[in-house]
Amino acid sequence: MKLKKGSKAPAFTVKDQDGNEVSLKDFSGKKVALYFYPKDNTPTCTEQACNLRDNFSALKKKGIVVLGVSADTEKKHKNFETKFSLPFPLLADVDHKIIEAYGVWGEKTLFGRKYMGILRTTFLINEQGKIDHIIDDVKAKDHSAQILSAWNL
Repeated sequence: MKLKKGSKAPAFTVKDQDGNEVSLKDFSGKKVALYFYPKDNTPTCTEQACNLRDNFSALKKKGIVVLGVSADTEKKHKNFETKFSLPFPLLADVDHKIIEAYGVWGEKTLFGRKYMGILRTTFLINEQGKIDHIIDDVKAKDHSAQILSAWNL
């Protein structure tokens, strides 16, 4: 089933970079920007994470919780968080449960080579746990503005 605007956001529980369990239900009553990215410490993923970091206080002021998800391990996430002083949880979905539930695993092309990977996508989940917006044309350098604009904040 392909998720769309108005769909109930799939529930999850997974560990973050510090080994803490994080569940979507922990953020009930809050706006959540759940962003999926391919890999820690790669150029575009770093650019996106740093844009969210640099605008984190503006997002927080608007009541938005930021959660990053990739298939990297807790240890890789910890290194990424520390290296770039990221102020939000990075969820280690090593078994692809969240990635599959949100339908962001798919075919990609790099330098003419096709392969399977995480499709850079952000789900904006409202206070009732429903998907308000899906950003699948992510602009790494300007992602915070895309989030605020999609929610008209």
